[in-house]
Amino acid sequence: MMSELSELILRRIRDVPDYPRPGVVFKDITPLLADHAAFGAVVDELAGMCEGIDKIVGIEARGFILAAPVAYRAGTGFVPVRKKGKLPAETLERSYDLEYGSAVVEVHRDAFEPGDRVLIVDDVLATGGTARATADLVREAGAEVVGAAVLMELAFLAGRDRLAGLDLRSLVIV
Repeated sequence: MMSELSELILRRIRDVPDYPRPGVVFKDITPLLADHAAFGAVVDELAGMCEGIDKIVGIEARGFILAAPVAYRAGTGFVPVRKKGKLPAETLERSYDLEYGSAVVEVHRDAFEPGDRVLIVDDVLATGGTARATADLVREAGAEVVGAAVLMELAFLAGRDRLAGLDLRSLVIV
């Protein structure tokens, strides 16, 4: 049985066909973000997964929107993982494949203290490439990846398979 939160999330996510390219159905979370109660319920649920966490990592760009308030609510630090060339200090980087291309993400080399326990937060898990690259960056920077939490998992793209060994929690799986 689907939870009330799952139903609320699904009612507030809009499908946009053929964006950003033909054949892709984009999951638009802006209606969810515009609904104070829905957005707050998502932030509260994700923050509830943060026991024993030192830092929350948010993946550019929509992951920032969720991860920053989750970090605030959970009383942890927030660390952005950004597209290449967007961070001002010395970085570590990883390339990865997307469902419709490839990209590079970076994190500041000094973003973590040795042994920090980290939760990765993002909006959608698709093929898992971005989350895998992010987990690799966090580990390279000397922190421990405790898990990942996403608003929505697109099961048909099998992104979970690329995250074997990582505790993955999805608020909604479609």
